[in-house]
Amino acid sequence: MTLALPKSTAQLLKELTGDPRPETALFIILKDAIAHRLERVKAGLRDYKAKHGMPFDEYKHLWETENRPEHYSYEAETDYLEWEALVTYKKRIDKAARLLYS
Repeated sequence: MTLALPKSTAQLLKELTGDPRPETALFIILKDAIAHRLERVKAGLRDYKAKHGMPFDEYKHLWETENRPEHYSYEAETDYLEWEALVTYKKRIDKAARLLYS
């Protein structure tokens, strides 16, 4: 595969990775970006799990099956939506990692 990049982009990739080959440098950048995003998402998931004392699947089950007044608070709704978004984003990152390494 041939990758056509502006010289400035190729130089930046080389500076950031130390590798003069744009294809390899881009792979390194993508690998680092995926690892960084995955760590941030995992940290967020750990925070919500610690806050609620359970993983998202259990929290979601309680949310969907129990009609509790605390589910209607702004904080509870925000937590649910943000936590669900992190779970979804982690799946996307995992898929991107599989594509990168396949």
